[in-house]
Amino acid sequence: MNKLKNYAELTRFNRPIGSLLLMWPTLWALWLAADGMPQWHLMVIFVLGVFSMRSAGCVINDYADRKVDGHVERTKNRPLPSGRVSEKEALIVFGALCGLSFLLVLFTDFNTVLLSFIGLGLAALYPFMKRYTHLPQLFLGLAFSWAIPMAYSAQGGSLTDPILWMLFVANCFWTIAYDTYYAITDRPDDLKIGIKSTAILFGRYDLFVILCLQGLTLSLLSWIGILAGIQWPYFVALVVCVGLFYQQYQQAKERDRQACFRSFLNNNRIGYCVFIGLVASYLV
Repeated sequence: MNKLKNYAELTRFNRPIGSLLLMWPTLWALWLAADGMPQWHLMVIFVLGVFSMRSAGCVINDYADRKVDGHVERTKNRPLPSGRVSEKEALIVFGALCGLSFLLVLFTDFNTVLLSFIGLGLAALYPFMKRYTHLPQLFLGLAFSWAIPMAYSAQGGSLTDPILWMLFVANCFWTIAYDTYYAITDRPDDLKIGIKSTAILFGRYDLFVILCLQGLTLSLLSWIGILAGIQWPYFVALVVCVGLFYQQYQQAKERDRQACFRSFLNNNRIGYCVFIGLVASYLV
């Protein structure tokens, strides 16, 4: 039971916020590609795939950071730096989760299977970017957004549809914004050990840049709604998101670690708010 608990911590099954933040845009894409009537088996495949692939990403992230996590207050007790899970065990778990994700994608079409290899590459690449660039959050945005073209392809949507790539870019902006809140919580430790992030890059302009990214996200989502002819509940949901983003800013403006972390967690509300608005608009 202790070993299972350690594996749950390693894969973050006990903290599903990352999976939820990955799931909502995937569901947005399925609904848009299917004009509000996605195939149920694809919903099951992508929801399960989101959770398994995000967990695989957490494992390889911890493996990449196994030498530095012990020096960061928030991560020093994770299974790898604390020795509760070995490096070999972590790689086996990573391989098993990737295998499960690939098995799931085999129940879609050939193009989606091909796209999944790019997604795997982005997921494996992201953890190492914080050593070489101040924009690891951008690579996370690309990795977290790749399920969008996969969902479009699986649902029969065209990969040349401009709405698809607008949604992809919007989600990248949103991911960079919320992960910068997350990075602010680690900024003092990251500066000591030489880890790079957008929180360090943006410096004292961090919250201003976050607001700009959130504004770009909502602008693109609004444009998508106009181009796709989506009904009024969707736009009401976007107005609610404006209030939620402002709440995040007010909460984090003193840069308190716990407050910034709560602002990060608050983005789950953004995800399901847009999803509810999208579903309701097609019902109308």
